[in-house]
Amino acid sequence: MLLDVRDLRAGYGQLDVLHGVSVYVDLGELVAVLGPNGAGKSTLLRAVSQLGPAVRGGSIVFDGHDLLRTSTEQGVRYGCLHVAEGRQLFSELTVDDNLRLGAYATDHKTIERDLSSVYERFPEIARRRSAVAFSLSGGEQQMLAIGRALMAKPKLLMLDEPSTGLAPQVVAKIFSIIGDLCRAGTAVLLVEQNAYLALQHADRAYVLENGATALSGCAAELSADERIKAIYLGGATGE
Repeated sequence: MLLDVRDLRAGYGQLDVLHGVSVYVDLGELVAVLGPNGAGKSTLLRAVSQLGPAVRGGSIVFDGHDLLRTSTEQGVRYGCLHVAEGRQLFSELTVDDNLRLGAYATDHKTIERDLSSVYERFPEIARRRSAVAFSLSGGEQQMLAIGRALMAKPKLLMLDEPSTGLAPQVVAKIFSIIGDLCRAGTAVLLVEQNAYLALQHADRAYVLENGATALSGCAAELSADERIKAIYLGGATGE
């Protein structure tokens, strides 16, 4: 498997947020992480990318590498990329510069080719390559954040709430791109508040509650689960 998280315990200061969470992702899979606010979904992604929480127990192995014994930068070099909630772009830099910075850990000989590939995938930002990032719409900023991650040639792309605040047509575009990436072999670990949307596109899913795994299984089975319908799909079933 590509990512293997076992019995992960992590938190901030004296507060434990994750209490023995185990998650795995295979190559080319789209795995969703669902749950209410405060369940530990974002903390899970941050722990994998070593961006904040203190890991107090368990293991995180990515493509055979022990991520708890490496730096965040080395994790990126291995191919583990995190697009955080809020996008975290370099707001004063242009679209083109933001994308180039995404390639800092890769072979610079391929940057122009990789840029062309990202612009082909996201024509909306290709038209604004000289614009500064803060001037983009929310949807364009999300595309830029994903495009910047793609410049690092990820094997695993971790996305935290990519649909937040976006118009439905933009969300559909982004999830279409995510599906294309998975079919091309990139794995995706997706944190998404819209459970219906996530389960529509995912292969498998985990449901976190109070920092622990409450349910897990294939997305189709979870979509049919009465508890999932009652708690997470409630009015958002697409009907």
